[in-house]
Amino acid sequence: MKGQIKTARRRVVMASLYLGTGPLEQELVDCLESTLEKSLQAKFPSDLKVSILLDFTRGSRGRKNSRTMLLPLLQRFPEQVRVSLFHTPNLRGLLRLLMPERFNETIGLQHIKVYLFDNNVILSGANLSDSYFTNRQDRYVFLQDCPEVADFFSELVDAVGDVSLQLQGDDTVQVVEGMVHPYEGDRAAYCEAANKRVMDVINSARTRQQLLHTQTFHSDSLLTQEDAAAAGDRRPAPDTWIYPLIQMKPFEIQIDEIITETLLTEAERGARIYLTTGYFNLTQAYMDLVLGTRAEYQILLASPEVNGFFGAKGVAGAIPAAYVHIERQFYREVCSLGQQERVQLQEYWRRGWTFHAKEDARSGC
Repeated sequence: MKGQIKTARRRVVMASLYLGTGPLEQELVDCLESTLEKSLQAKFPSDLKVSILLDFTRGSRGRKNSRTMLLPLLQRFPEQVRVSLFHTPNLRGLLRLLMPERFNETIGLQHIKVYLFDNNVILSGANLSDSYFTNRQDRYVFLQDCPEVADFFSELVDAVGDVSLQLQGDDTVQVVEGMVHPYEGDRAAYCEAANKRVMDVINSARTRQQLLHTQTFHSDSLLTQEDAAAAGDRRPAPDTWIYPLIQMKPFEIQIDEIITETLLTEAERGARIYLTTGYFNLTQAYMDLVLGTRAEYQILLASPEVNGFFGAKGVAGAIPAAYVHIERQFYREVCSLGQQERVQLQEYWRRGWTFHAKEDARSGC
C-alpha cells in the first residue's frame, strides 16, 4: 500500500471500517503526507486528491482514534484531503445517547474495504489496522491498470462520502450542503436521498459497461486482435468479468444478497461451492439453501482460537463460543439429514494468527 501511495499521481481512495492508531498505521499516514507534500513541490505539481471513508462510530472510539490520526492531513492539506465518516441512520435519538462505545457499533456500520491508487485497486476484507498488516489472515485481490473498476469504486466511495459526515480540521463534523443529516434529520428522507446518490453511481456504471460491451463484442467494425496490435492497440482481448456487488440494506440496496441467493439456488449436482468466513452466522435463508440444494459445499471457518475476539474482556470474550455453538447446531442439522459428505466444515488454525477472510466461489463440472 505504501508503494502504491508513493507512485500515485491523481487519486488515492481508501475505504475501511477504521484506521488503527499504532506505529504501522502512523507509517501509512506519514506516507500519505509525504506524497501529498511532494505533489505540491514537484516541478509540475499534480492534482493529487486523497479521499478516505471510515465508519463514524468505530472511527471515533477512544480518545486517540481514526479521526485524531487523520487530523494533521486535513489541517495541512485541506484542499486535497477529504475524510468522510459514515453514520448509520438507525443510531439516533435516545438510543444514540444511551448506547456506550463499542456497543453502538452493533447498530450499523460502513464496511466497504477498498484501497485505490490511480487505476490500481486492492479489494479486501481487511481494515487499516496493524493486525491486518502482521498476523491476521484476510483476502486481497490486486487489480492493476483497471480504470473501469477504479472509476466505479472511486465514484462509489464519493457517493457514500456525500451522504456521510465530513471531518473538519478542528475534529468537528459537518453534513455536505443540501444533504439530510443521517441521525438528526428525517430517517426516511435521508435513506431515500442516500439510495438515489448510490444508485446513480451503479446505474451510470451499468450504462457505461453496456456501451463498452456493445463496442467490444457486437460492433461490425471490430478489428481482429492482430489488426488492433498493428494499429498500436496492445491491450489483450478481454477474458475476465468483474461484477462489483453492493449491499446497503438501510438504503434498500440488496444487490449482493440477491446475487448470492441466486448463485446458491441455481447450484446443481456436480457443482462445488466454497464459502469462507471468519464469523459463521448464516441467515436462515442461506442455511435453507445450503441444506436444500444438491451442490457440494466446502465451508472454511475460524477456529475459536483464531477468532479476533478470543481472549477479549467482558461480553466480547464470549463471542467465539457463540460462533462455535451456531456451528455445532448447523452441523447437527447437516448430520441429521445425512448430508455430511456433501456439506463439509473445516476450521482454520494457525499459531499466533487470527482469521478474517470472507469469500465465496463456485465451480461446475
